[in-house]
Amino acid sequence: MTSFDIAALQKSIDQDTANWLNDLKTFLRFETVSAKTDTHPAMNACISWLENFLKEIGFTVEIWPTSGYPVLYASYEIAERMQPTLLIYNHYDVQPAEPLEQWDSNPFEAVIKGDHLYARGAQDNKGQCFYVLYALKLLFKEYGSLPMNIKLCIEGEEEIGSPGLAGLLEEKKESLKADYLAVVDLGIKAPHCPAITLGIRGIVTFDLAVTTARFDAHSGSHGGVLLNSLDVIVKLLASLKDKEGKITIPGFYDGVEEMSPDEKETLHFDFDLEQYQKEMGGKAVGGEKSYSALERGWIRPTVEINGISGGYTEEGFKTIIPAKAIAKLSCRLVPGQNPDRIKHLMKIFFEKKAPLGAKVELVCHPGEGQALRVSASSPLVNAFAKAYEKVFDAPCKFILEGGSIPIASRLKQVSQAEVVLMGLGLSSDQIHAPNEHFGIDRFKKGVLIMAYAITELSLPTTTAAHLIGEGKIDFTS
Repeated sequence: MTSFDIAALQKSIDQDTANWLNDLKTFLRFETVSAKTDTHPAMNACISWLENFLKEIGFTVEIWPTSGYPVLYASYEIAERMQPTLLIYNHYDVQPAEPLEQWDSNPFEAVIKGDHLYARGAQDNKGQCFYVLYALKLLFKEYGSLPMNIKLCIEGEEEIGSPGLAGLLEEKKESLKADYLAVVDLGIKAPHCPAITLGIRGIVTFDLAVTTARFDAHSGSHGGVLLNSLDVIVKLLASLKDKEGKITIPGFYDGVEEMSPDEKETLHFDFDLEQYQKEMGGKAVGGEKSYSALERGWIRPTVEINGISGGYTEEGFKTIIPAKAIAKLSCRLVPGQNPDRIKHLMKIFFEKKAPLGAKVELVCHPGEGQALRVSASSPLVNAFAKAYEKVFDAPCKFILEGGSIPIASRLKQVSQAEVVLMGLGLSSDQIHAPNEHFGIDRFKKGVLIMAYAITELSLPTTTAAHLIGEGKIDFTS
């Protein structure tokens, strides 16, 4: 394949709408909730469906068992000539749908309302995964082959930290080697503003448990004498930050890299604080006061309290001094921070701060990951930036993402590939929340972007430019 006609590709997408929508709805119907332990039948059914889909369009498929849910690995290799290899990462697991009563429709029976498709996983990550698969299917249909080597890694445990895939990386490193790695699980900041993500934060999560007695005690008989576990844990949590929002853990900021003016110049830093406050329903802004709101969300590390429990919280009242309290914490990490070191610093901090008589335990969850940054000047990023610009007919911005994909940095190391972090999600898509949805127009754009980028990567720069100049690759339709 030397060129393709984008107008023909667009026509094929529109003519085939009923079929690809039906396939996407089938994909969304599988209740692939990795956080639950009773979803093995749904997981296995989903990965079998993916396997059949990819085999039918021309891929060789392997199912890699893990300690949890399986990983699908697929490959298409061009034997007769040397071509670069693109590894594409997605995941087929989704967040729990609860609370079910807040959904306007069945979360696992996709429905179309206006220009959006509603279902759990509609955007994160089944919708984004499927526009990759459908782009590959269309390229095969239109041209009979793909222009470069393609590998797919689609896992079923991203929402719980990717423990299964992480355990396979060393064993499968030869299969995962590639020239390029596309992590397709991110987004853009506005519907008509294309953007590529140049970095994501790392993550480490904890349970902090404080125990002060063998059992809950009567608050009248023991009040004023017995140490209260909730009182202790609240004070410990309150000590994590000073009045300026700076994290007080000694050594926490060691190694944190400040972003250079040139790096900041590369990024699209437009941020409407008033609009953000309106969307979130609050005026207060957290984090370090010496940094802008967007810097706090993009380039600064955080410690957040995600939940706290202890004592009696049911209907009515129970006058007790709780013996045990638990808090759930997460740290978002930036370049220069190592998850293992942060875990060590957190443990020392709480142990030193705990009062005499309080037992403190810090339990780390699996799935930690380091921060990841990529260069705006890499050939891979440039290829995808061109694709975004042609499909959106607008300049492509460069942004950062405050969230994490823990496995991404490890995949980069194992694959030895250049990385692009891309996607078409919007913050308004309500991922992880009731009524998750994905724009049908963005799905179509995702198909065209993947098709363009794959073609761009497969061609020498001069040849690609020549074909575009002649109108043989036309993305203005």
